Amino acid sequence: MSVLVADLDRWNSLQAKALETKLAEAFEACRSNGYEPILIKGWAIAQKYPNEHIRRPGDIDLAVDTKGFEQFLKFTRQPDVSKFNIDVHNGLRYLDSVDWSDLYDHSVLIDLNGTPIRILCEEDHLRVLCTHWLVDGGSYKDKLWDIYYAIENRKPDFSWDRCINVVSSIRRGWVICSVALAHKYLDLEISDLPFSQELEYIPKWITRCVEREWARKERLEPILTSTHDKRLLLHQIARRLPPNPIRSTIEAEGDLYGNRRMIYQAKVLGRRALPFARDSMKFAKIKLRGNTD
Repeated sequence: MSVLVADLDRWNSLQAKALETKLAEAFEACRSNGYEPILIKGWAIAQKYPNEHIRRPGDIDLAVDTKGFEQFLKFTRQPDVSKFNIDVHNGLRYLDSVDWSDLYDHSVLIDLNGTPIRILCEEDHLRVLCTHWLVDGGSYKDKLWDIYYAIENRKPDFSWDRCINVVSSIRRGWVICSVALAHKYLDLEISDLPFSQELEYIPKWITRCVEREWARKERLEPILTSTHDKRLLLHQIARRLPPNPIRSTIEAEGDLYGNRRMIYQAKVLGRRALPFARDSMKFAKIKLRGNTD
């Protein structure tokens, strides 16, 4: 292992420990104020990684029932809570279609240095991880390891029926496709999976899309944070034309194994055009006002 890689691993390990402390404090703050959120991604999936492969720490993603979302959002913005940098999810929104009460009833508590952390059950979490990876357009190859380890280190009584048969056939296909990609690019063992034959086929447009994304040197950045640099702004706009076909399919609740991706792209493009124009005008006015002050 090179010195650079070793240093990066040590840094990630220190960051992971710091995140654990912050996560425990965040859950204690939530409970003391009557909230019981569910942690998704991040630390929840990092527990499945082996010691030699440290997952890069991320945000604290907490999901709450839609009924209490606004109140919880205000709570997380309080000065003594905002320090935790919580990313609040209104239910699971586009990430899953299973009813919140069902997800909560199947959720589990994992001990973190004496603090119980509520996470989704393994079956629900894998489904959410797959959808989240696809929503990013397959851009992050390193996050494909989340899916790999969620399957590789699943519990002995893992229920594939609970994972893929409680959602629509379209969403089931999202899981199948994500697992197939983990098999193709990370050599995930699939021989013991009940749907292993379905994993042998991946539409060519999907592999072309992910490989193109992985080859890009620059990642997508929020448009409005790029307006200070005309060249960067034009580049970011060009990166979105046409919209990523994987992400567009997921946003349109579409079939990855169908042949309507260009229709999904057109729908997404049309849906984004007006908000983009509106936000750009607002930003331009604010910037113009600042220049004249």
